[in-house]
Amino acid sequence: MKAMILSAGRGERMRPLTDRLPKPLIPLLGRPLIEYHLRDLAEAGLTEVVINLGYRGEQIRQQLGDGRRFGLRIQYSEEGDPPLETGGGVLRALPLLGDAPFLVINADVYVELAWGRFIARGRQLPADLEAWLLMVPTPAFKTQGDFALQEQRIVEPAAPTHTFAGVSILRPSLLRGCSEGRFPLAPVLRASARRGAVGGELFQGLWSDVGTPQRLDELQARLKKPY
Repeated sequence: MKAMILSAGRGERMRPLTDRLPKPLIPLLGRPLIEYHLRDLAEAGLTEVVINLGYRGEQIRQQLGDGRRFGLRIQYSEEGDPPLETGGGVLRALPLLGDAPFLVINADVYVELAWGRFIARGRQLPADLEAWLLMVPTPAFKTQGDFALQEQRIVEPAAPTHTFAGVSILRPSLLRGCSEGRFPLAPVLRASARRGAVGGELFQGLWSDVGTPQRLDELQARLKKPY
């Protein structure tokens, strides 16, 4: 299985930190956010990672290189600035990701997940599913969740009960019919869920959407020790 880390965004809510750094390189306890994912993926046995580049993308390339020091092979999907959003970014990267289901992670989340088990779930993804989403209880900073999760299925239409954690397994077929350009992934997932083709699971461990300087400070205080 290959993995894609979504890293192209501008990170407006993280300003002024993102005035000089792309959000994936903002340090968490002295280590760039994206490196937590890279080390976790390598430890779980993955070897091939695709990273999309947009805002200050060259800094990401310079920091991570070819991935050898993490025990990985990193390829880059160039988007430019402004980037292609989540859906457009994944669609652009499909030639690098292949025909099998692949893991997608938002670079700006922190999650203490049993990655080996989640990856195994992706390798055994039922044939009738186009996606599998990691969901979390909706945090206090959000007014409502993203999707309704019922018995390990994402249900549409339904009142959203949980928040998407920014970690998923996707089949390339999910994006069949989509056109190159800028578009978000959420509407594509909702359309697939209406066909009964999206599954999910609830994660109640340590997770953070590191979306603002305040949430970054809160996470660092909670971790208290280096990775």
